[in-house]
Amino acid sequence: MQADLYPSRHENQPRWQDRLDPVVYRSDLENAPIAAELIERFERDGYLVIPQLFSAEEVALFRAELERMRQDPAVADSGKTIQEPDSGAIRSVFAIHKDNPLFARVAADERIAGIARFILGGDVYVHQSRMNFKPGFSGKEFYWHSDFETWHIEDGMPRMRCLSCSILLTDNEPHNGPLMLMPGSHRHYVRCVGATPENHYEKSLRKQEIGVPDQNSLSELASRFGIDCATGPAGSVVFFDCNTMHGSNGNITPSARSNLFYVYNHVDNAVLAPFCAQKPRPAFVAERETFKPLDIQPQQYP
Repeated sequence: MQADLYPSRHENQPRWQDRLDPVVYRSDLENAPIAAELIERFERDGYLVIPQLFSAEEVALFRAELERMRQDPAVADSGKTIQEPDSGAIRSVFAIHKDNPLFARVAADERIAGIARFILGGDVYVHQSRMNFKPGFSGKEFYWHSDFETWHIEDGMPRMRCLSCSILLTDNEPHNGPLMLMPGSHRHYVRCVGATPENHYEKSLRKQEIGVPDQNSLSELASRFGIDCATGPAGSVVFFDCNTMHGSNGNITPSARSNLFYVYNHVDNAVLAPFCAQKPRPAFVAERETFKPLDIQPQQYP
């Protein structure tokens, strides 16, 4: 049985522990696919924004396909769609790297997957993918959390050798609910309080309440590290470490937000049995079947 190096949800008081794993798994920064100082920034802050990595023409293509999927009744009925907790509007569509040929190509695009492969030190696969919507006026907040805490406890991801990549398909501005992150928080793992309910994903993907840090821990993290907003024009890409504390405010502006979201995990860090007394989340939320290395290639889109 795999040792639980990052226990959580077992105790009646929150606790902290230091990270046991590297942030960047390669030291030959001269061979990095991006500037060495950007890799160093990711290691220091736990996140990185690269402006306009994708062109306006590519963004337009992605958005057109995203809108087509959002209006497709088959997508809405697929069981892989998450709705807003109040309005019922589509919030996320999962497994886009499996179900959509265009977004499968994006997952393997060297511009993003190549960076993930370097930071994680070898072959990667897609642990999770989705397209996200935050509509104008009614887009709901998503509370502070570390993705790794959930991926470890509910999916069985052993170590912190995983990162997320968000491709911005709309301008992300300070006022329309962009991703917020606590730079440096990835060095600390917050053990949360509260047992994992059965089929927790059905609720947590809409509004997470279990596996979120206590307010004292969040206040201390914010005091130590501050809070940054990951803003940028459409086509920009945000990379962030699996343990970086992050969240987002609601969007009451007319400016809707949308993005493509890919989680890259090292093949040696493939998920095992969950570190909680529940069955694994379904494969469309957390890959459990195919850990084959991603065939990363340069991509050109029509």
